[in-house]
Amino acid sequence: MTLAAPLRTDSASNLREWTPKGRRVLGVSRSAIAIYGTFLLVLLLVLSPIVPILLQSLLDRPLYEPDIHFTLDAYARLFSEAGFAEVILNTVLFAVLSTLFALIVAVPMAILVVKTDVPCRALLDFFMQWPFFISALVLSFGWILIYSPAGFASTYAKDLLGFVPWNLYSIPGMAAVESAGLAPIAYVYCANSLRQFDSSLEAAGRSVGASPYQILRRIMVPMLRPPVVYSALLIFSMSIEALSVPLLLGMPNGINLFSSFLYQYGLTSVDPDFSVLGAASVLVLIVLGGLVVAQGLILKRSQRFITVRGKVPRPHVLPLGWLRWIAFAAISAYLLIATVVPLAALIFRSFTQVFTPLMNPFSVLTLENYAVLYTVPAYHEPITTSLVVSGIGAILISGLAIVAAVVARRSRFKLGRLTEYLILSVLAVPGTVLSIGLFWAFSSIPQNWGGDIVTGSILTLIVAFGIRALPVAYSSVASSLMQIHEELDFAARVSGADWVKIFGAVLFGLLRPAFVAAMLLAFVIMMKEYATAVFLVTADTQVIGSALLSLWTQGSTGPVSALAVVQVILSTSVVIIVKALTGKKHHA
Repeated sequence: MTLAAPLRTDSASNLREWTPKGRRVLGVSRSAIAIYGTFLLVLLLVLSPIVPILLQSLLDRPLYEPDIHFTLDAYARLFSEAGFAEVILNTVLFAVLSTLFALIVAVPMAILVVKTDVPCRALLDFFMQWPFFISALVLSFGWILIYSPAGFASTYAKDLLGFVPWNLYSIPGMAAVESAGLAPIAYVYCANSLRQFDSSLEAAGRSVGASPYQILRRIMVPMLRPPVVYSALLIFSMSIEALSVPLLLGMPNGINLFSSFLYQYGLTSVDPDFSVLGAASVLVLIVLGGLVVAQGLILKRSQRFITVRGKVPRPHVLPLGWLRWIAFAAISAYLLIATVVPLAALIFRSFTQVFTPLMNPFSVLTLENYAVLYTVPAYHEPITTSLVVSGIGAILISGLAIVAAVVARRSRFKLGRLTEYLILSVLAVPGTVLSIGLFWAFSSIPQNWGGDIVTGSILTLIVAFGIRALPVAYSSVASSLMQIHEELDFAARVSGADWVKIFGAVLFGLLRPAFVAAMLLAFVIMMKEYATAVFLVTADTQVIGSALLSLWTQGSTGPVSALAVVQVILSTSVVIIVKALTGKKHHA
């Protein structure tokens, strides 16, 4: 009997270059149409807001005005602005601390929940992702109710200790609040990779006498580099553009970050300077573009992280012994402090007239806040709009993300890696500036081309929110795709499958769990988005996020809490329903 020889390097190279004949449309292969069509769509989505921003940074007046002239004066004004150097320093420190706090929490928890026998793993997995369902604006409000100098926990701590051991109105305090909302991103990425982890590597470690701790430290943690790098870049970028925490916690105490600087300088000003806004956005684009390049260099040798090959990995749980109860207590304590207590405060506030440690909240119970939501159209219409925008947008953008990931990493397309860079470059544009760029882009569409229909419609919000969610959806899929070896593609090509067939029959099935995770992440992001909607919403297209911001600026904290509770219930319900319908099918 003749045994099949292992695939040689030159044979693998030939298989990469060889493309089976597939169906053709007007003489062009369907694979080429799909690949080039995906790239052009990504290019259009990414450049439509960025090009107007770049142009505006080089103009002496707003883009839509006549007699514009090119100049670098906006950059000179930006760097000569008093206090801007301090703004940059504060922003970098805030983003670094937020990223570190999130990773320190998320990575160990993902390992403990997915790969060990810690009690109540399914429940802990759900509640670890729960903070991501809550708008950062309202989560910050919940933290203020509990941990601010006049909050419940601070008051009790001062009575017990004589002082408050934390300061929420500082950069570390702000970073702690921001990381509580962003840690679920790193957790989901790491958990998805760990669920696909090949247990044969653990068995190899046990065969040489490695303890569970050594297997975790020497095998699992190094293999988590791809999801950790992806999530770190994403969290760092989202921290730079975060608006709610700087507005609620920073500005009242004179701590200005990049987003609050733009908000004050360009959006709340009587005469906004759009050129400075564009120049500041270009500066962040350059910085975060460098981070994307650094990420590519770090993950250049992606073959080292492949754990999914031709055989299906069998999950294995590492026993912790009596330490599993300590792990359970530590995880539960974090969830209680970071999520449960602020959320309980939020719920109490939605059912009370006032909420203060000086008064028993049960003595001022009311349903008036919810009555306002369901009796005033300006409050309940945003709920319907958000569901439509988030539902349609999550499906469309996750579908684009999975196709783009396969184009970037599993095709012979010469611009594949550029496709990835284009998608991740969206992280460099703050939501408020992205909103301005899209407003200029949609406003420039001629009316006879449908400009009057697109501008101010729900389609505008789907595109805008979809662009914001695209990097998250893409990163979720790409980190899982890196663990699937190309030998599966080679086997399909030998059988005569073209690129489209390989994607549909092989890769999509293996990436289905990552696709569902990307869809859920995109839905939640679009449900709670508000910064991108600032310049795009109209009176008829308000979403929950923009309504929350409007109510907060008016001081209506009761309706804000009630609307936030409705948002959390809707997001949680959708996640539970989707997982119930698809959970039993996740065999990849």
